[in-house]
Amino acid sequence: MASSESKDCPLCSKPESRQFAPFCSAGCKDRDLLQWLGEGYKVPGPAVSPDQLADHLHTGSGQENDS
Repeated sequence: MASSESKDCPLCSKPESRQFAPFCSAGCKDRDLLQWLGEGYKVPGPAVSPDQLADHLHTGSGQENDS
């Protein structure tokens, strides 16, 4: 059974809309996406060079096997 507890939009704190969950509107949902695309949000960790990323994608694991 779904919880009846209402949640708030993580961007503006207005009540969450079922249609745009967990956001209140298309505007907040789009602003959140733009933050990710524009590097406004970042996942913590060491920076990775484009060459390292390409190697990781090419090998599938990013770790070399010394066997």
